[in-house]
Amino acid sequence: MDNSNTKNKTKPKIGITIGDFNGVGPEVIIKALGDSRISNICTPIIYGSGKILTKYKRALNIEKFSYHQYNENSYINERKPNLINCWHENYEIDPGRLTDEAGKSAFLAIKESTKHLKDGFIDAVVTCPISKENIQSEEFKFPGHTEYYASAFESRNSLMMLCSQDLRVAVATGHIPLEKVKQRITKELLTKRLKVLIKSLKVDFGILKPRIAVLGLNPHAGEGGLLGKEEQEIISPVISDLKNRGNLIGGPFPADGFFGTYSFQKYDAVLAMYHDQGLIPFKTIAFDTGVNFTAGLPIVRTSPDHGTAFNIAGLNKASETSLRESIYLACDIVRNRSNVITNQIRVNVSKAEKEKMN
Repeated sequence: MDNSNTKNKTKPKIGITIGDFNGVGPEVIIKALGDSRISNICTPIIYGSGKILTKYKRALNIEKFSYHQYNENSYINERKPNLINCWHENYEIDPGRLTDEAGKSAFLAIKESTKHLKDGFIDAVVTCPISKENIQSEEFKFPGHTEYYASAFESRNSLMMLCSQDLRVAVATGHIPLEKVKQRITKELLTKRLKVLIKSLKVDFGILKPRIAVLGLNPHAGEGGLLGKEEQEIISPVISDLKNRGNLIGGPFPADGFFGTYSFQKYDAVLAMYHDQGLIPFKTIAFDTGVNFTAGLPIVRTSPDHGTAFNIAGLNKASETSLRESIYLACDIVRNRSNVITNQIRVNVSKAEKEKMN
């Protein structure tokens, strides 16, 4: 596969995995990529099945969508969406139903896109929703995409971050049972998570001096130790240490009042202690436009902030807005990272020239 000129293109190549084909993934792909403006800012490459997409296109009576069939003997069409068939079986669609075929196929799309990320053939990947139940296999033993990509790219410090135009929420602990959250909240973990968040805000989002809010673990952020001591013994010392190093970090804040008073508008990002503490308010505020971004990875991965939505699959009710925003954000992060690399090269060249002069 010739990828020699991939990085020289002004338009990034964005891979899009189909997800569980009995969920809303195929529908939102068809709707989002039916808008020709997407192909003006990037080159979309769908990982899935042309047969599946054609079946949904007919079932939903959506005409405004076409794609270029790509394989290793053809070429990438930069003017329209491209499709790579990751399996060739002629599976029937069964919207809303959990099937082994859909789980197996979802993984094949993820696996192929991962290979192409490692090859440099695509610049980023946008993942449509999977079912965490039927995708489990010998090759996929993970709670979700976030943990899979962290393993595939050997990243120990990845961070789940939900993003919208006005709000970014990261979670210190991700897909784990609530009963295990307390024991996971340590100074070491929070320090690692905050360092990843700070770096991502600078590199991926172009924020030179990010402002970060940290939430408490307990109700009312522990109420001075009355409702728990994690804020006093773990969270506050970490915040103080990073503030002393020149970072703009506030907290720990009581989660309910923090979101209820829209205090998040004063910050560039929020670190929540556990999944629902951060994601419930985020999805309440920005469900339609939310994007799930995995920070701390060497590759760029985003996804819609919704799940498979089996209850509306195949009914032509799914909104493509979150997928479209996921594609936009992936493009932005690719360009921001490229700018950082370019600027660093310029700095290194400048230093080398000065050393020669001396």
